[in-house]
This record gives sequence, structure tokens and C-alpha cells, in this order.
Amino acid sequence: MNTKILVVDDEEIVRLSHFRVLTGAHCNVEVVRNGAEALQALEQSPFDVVLLDLRMPGMDGMAVLKAIKERWPETAVVIITGYPSIETAKEAVRLGAYNYLAKPVGPDEVINAANDAVMQKKWSLQKDRTDREQGTESGTRAQRKFSGIAC
Repeated sequence: MNTKILVVDDEEIVRLSHFRVLTGAHCNVEVVRNGAEALQALEQSPFDVVLLDLRMPGMDGMAVLKAIKERWPETAVVIITGYPSIETAKEAVRLGAYNYLAKPVGPDEVINAANDAVMQKKWSLQKDRTDREQGTESGTRAQRKFSGIAC
């Protein structure tokens, strides 16, 4: 599976940096400048992970996160913000963000955040499938099945 990642940030240098790092890890990456473009991209095709900035002109990251989780709940969202706070971290998690990182983030952090989000998504989907098939809450085998690099 080729992991599809959407990078949403109004700063070109951040978009290009994340793009280079993730394509170097063999991910399929698209970049957009704002929330409206992010929602349009998601309408066109599904993404496994969205790396989302909070402070952007127009629709802010929290509004984008809420829209993504309402319309594409299986999409893992990682918030990456230059303006971290306990309040926004709590709100992001409440709205369904998988992770919350403070800028600046290094290349390894970007790759790890994307990989962790994809692994959690795969594990959750497999666990749901296993639970439905077996009528149980056991997902241990499914969790062991997914290890290694996601991209």
C-alpha cells in the first residue's frame, strides 16, 4: 500500500520541507495552502494522513479538523503548529486529532508522526474487521500484524 498524505500549511517552506521528507520516505504526498484547498483535495480522493497547521488564513486548522472528522472519520490527522498551547492540544484531541506537534519539527519527527498515524489507522481498521468477524474485542493479532514502515 502506498500511503497517501496531505500536507496543509500556509507557509511554502513548511509545505516543501514536509513534501521532500515524506516523498523521500516513499509516501504519496500532496500539499495545499489552506483549509478550503484541503477539503477540496479530500473530496477528490481519500488520504490516509493529513498533516494540518492550525493558524491559516480563512478556515483555521480546528475548523478543518472538525470537517475532516465529520466527513472522513477514518483519516488520521496530525496537528503541527507553531503556536502550541494546552487549550488547542486538548481541543484537537477532543475533535479527533491523532497527534499534536509543536513546530519546528525535524524530518524524523515528520516521518514518525505520519508512520505512527498510518499504523494506528491500519490497526484500528483491522481490529474493527476482526472484532466484527469474531464478535470479540481482541485485536492483539491485528496489532502484531502491522509493524514496520508505513510509507
